[in-house]
Order: sequence, then structure tokens, then C-alpha cells
Amino acid sequence: MHELAITQNILDIAINEAKAAQASQITKIRLIIGELSGVVGECIQFYFDFLKKDSIAQNASIDFETVPAELHCRDCQTSFKLEDSSWACPCCRSTNLEITNGQSCFIESIEVE
Repeated sequence: MHELAITQNILDIAINEAKAAQASQITKIRLIIGELSGVVGECIQFYFDFLKKDSIAQNASIDFETVPAELHCRDCQTSFKLEDSSWACPCCRSTNLEITNGQSCFIESIEVE
């Protein structure tokens, strides 16, 4: 359910930026979603289609790029991508890990006319 609030924030940000640029409509929003962000793209799409009605984004599309999780082993200093939900370093098998990428969700770009 948190995707509703996230989608409303995405739309609010896009509309405010479009108005600041004196644009008459938003045509596309590009969103980056980290694999570990907890955000579900299909839910964002569902709420976006509903919330954009009667706004300058009513004809806009929303595109997603999923960013894979990346981890760093604090013991052997190896950086790697999370695969098969294995939370162990592939080199030393340590679980003393730091997440370095894949937790964020943000607007990469907004296309307007």
C-alpha cells in the first residue's frame, strides 16, 4: 500500500518541476527502482494510471529501470551483485556485508512539452 503514497509523491514532484519549467504537459517519467527498495513497479504503474487523470500528466507514461543490489564484503573487500538471494560473499563466504546499491527509488528524468 505504500506505493500509493510513493506514486503520489512522484506525480507531485513531476508536476511541480513541469510547472517550474513552464511546460504544458508531462509526456514521460523515468523512474529508477532498486532491487531492494521494496517498491513494486506494477503497483506504481497501477496507481500512476489512476492519479494522473485530469492533470498535466494525464497522457504521460512512466518507465522503470530496475537496479540490481550490490554488496561489499567488509572482510575481504570484494564487491559483488546479489545473486540467488545469497547473502554471503562469493569469495570468502562472509556475511559481514554492506549494501552499496539497489535500495533507492528516484525519478531519473521527466519529459515535458
